[in-house]
Amino acid sequence: QVQLVESGGGSVQAGGSLRLSCAVFGYFGSDVCMGWFRQAPGKEREGVAYISSVDSTSYADSVVGRFTISKDNAKNTLYLQMNSLKPEDTGSYYCAARLSWACGPGPVSRFGYWGQGTQVSVSS
Repeated sequence: QVQLVESGGGSVQAGGSLRLSCAVFGYFGSDVCMGWFRQAPGKEREGVAYISSVDSTSYADSVVGRFTISKDNAKNTLYLQMNSLKPEDTGSYYCAARLSWACGPGPVSRFGYWGQGTQVSVSS
């Protein structure tokens, strides 16, 4: 049974930074796509950033140049570095995994493994 546990959320002012972490307990295998998603109140969950098993990355247009996804395989941890935060970045952030070599934007439902979420609040 694989478990994902996020941490690192908090409250910051606009322009600030946060780094989210997602600890992976268990083993997925070699072909796994990891992603960060967020959900604002009253809105649908949306993909923010993705990283493939070969470290290929992709991002939502709204975070390009501000967010960076990375992973440390030795620590079984996924990260999301968030800089130049804006109030519209506020929401619950989730890490997720999909057992596939294919990795990038698409339906959220493709991801079968989810963490419990961590809250990010950005004030103006």
